[in-house]
Amino acid sequence: MRNFLKASVLGVAILSLSGCGFLSIKDNLDPKAMDVYGDLYDKFVESGGDIGAATVWRMKVDEGLTPEDIKVSIESAAVGSGLANVGNMPLSEQLALETGNEDQRYLMIYQYCSPQIARKAVDFSPYFSAYLPCRISVVEDKEGNYWLYSLNMDMFVHGGKNMPEDFKKDAIHVRDTIYKMMKAGATGGF
Repeated sequence: MRNFLKASVLGVAILSLSGCGFLSIKDNLDPKAMDVYGDLYDKFVESGGDIGAATVWRMKVDEGLTPEDIKVSIESAAVGSGLANVGNMPLSEQLALETGNEDQRYLMIYQYCSPQIARKAVDFSPYFSAYLPCRISVVEDKEGNYWLYSLNMDMFVHGGKNMPEDFKKDAIHVRDTIYKMMKAGATGGF
């Protein structure tokens, strides 16, 4: 029943979008675009309508790993990838300074980028500049568990119009590297 409902909603959406030009662009879309948006829809519904939950990857960090373990693992996984650490945002430390309350749940954002690939992305679509640099967030929840979050890069690679092959290869590399970095951070791997 759920798949029928999903197919019906997507069908109605496609038919209603046809008047807005969807049919005129569908042949220019990445072959996986509709799969990406089907997954986005599923996560949107499962989360009760949380667009953040629908558009990001989320991984729980293995119990016992510390923020320092996570950092070292993320940094190690990036070595040799061509993605450089272009900045960290220690938000929980900043909150402690601003509020005077040292009891802050951990919140850190790591930022990575390849300037050459970033240039290709912006040349392909200047809108991609809003997604730069790639980020991995480390968030401590109310129970003391750590979680990693990053933009679901399948949308970046497959969610829109077809990319030139050389850029698509780079985009897939960035996607795979960010996922590898998250997996390493979540498990304490290298």
